[in-house]
Amino acid sequence: MLLKVPKENVPIQEISVNKNIRLFIKREDLVHPEISGNKYWKLFFNINNYLERNPQNPLIITFGGAFSNHISAVSALGKLSEIPTLGIIRGEELEKKWTHNPTLVFAKRNGMSLKFVIREEYRNKEKLTEFLQEEFPDALIIPEGGTNKNAVQGIKMMMNDDTKDFDYLCTAVGTGGTVAGISEFCEQNQKVMGFKVVEDTSLENRISELTSKRNFHLIDTAFGGYGKINDDNVRFINDFKAKYDIPLEPIYTGKMMQKVFEMIEENYFPEGSKILCFHTGGLQGIEGANMLLEKQNRNLII
Repeated sequence: MLLKVPKENVPIQEISVNKNIRLFIKREDLVHPEISGNKYWKLFFNINNYLERNPQNPLIITFGGAFSNHISAVSALGKLSEIPTLGIIRGEELEKKWTHNPTLVFAKRNGMSLKFVIREEYRNKEKLTEFLQEEFPDALIIPEGGTNKNAVQGIKMMMNDDTKDFDYLCTAVGTGGTVAGISEFCEQNQKVMGFKVVEDTSLENRISELTSKRNFHLIDTAFGGYGKINDDNVRFINDFKAKYDIPLEPIYTGKMMQKVFEMIEENYFPEGSKILCFHTGGLQGIEGANMLLEKQNRNLII
């Protein structure tokens, strides 16, 4: 089953701020109930191009960590498309306790097979991918996070007439595919801002390999490193939901939106600016985040 473009555009909601600035959020988290946000579009051409080749023994293989949005989305895609999926999971220690992990339980419920590998082996994903392709020659192997040239083309589907009338386009950045796509397909006058949630010095070069444009600017929002959950950010996420009725998660969109608010307060954006932030989904990760917070006797995301 091919992925389809929704009949209606996802909504763009305005967020009131106490400055002469207009701030909006594009609710890509609503594009699909289980293949959420940018993951839907990053997988769009990957899966559709693959199915159009009519593989004899279809199989989707991909990589991810314990609470990976990408693993969750690919497992849901496999169930929707009736294609077997295999998730290569970082950390052999998870094999004995995956039943306590909501993301991996969801993936298994969708029919995904899980293979747990040691972290050293996982780091060498190029070699691992070669072995997997030899073992499963008809398989579609999607990189961690879903970022590749097909993913960048898919992000184009997040851009439409509704996104053209903005001065700044903002997105959280993990593996770089989403910001590369926005950069590649935005209007010439628009400024693209990528909010890094990883401490990765190679990220800018990787993004540059995926887009022909150099109109993006990366801003650090790692708050201590990828996957680190900051108490101040949890408070921001809870306050944001209470005020605007929009859920955020603490790995990507929560960090981006907090930083955008800080930049507005610091008068980073010129008066009269129109800013559009892309909500890239990932809300499935809240349950796992709350498990960790509860173990540490910290405030939860509500």
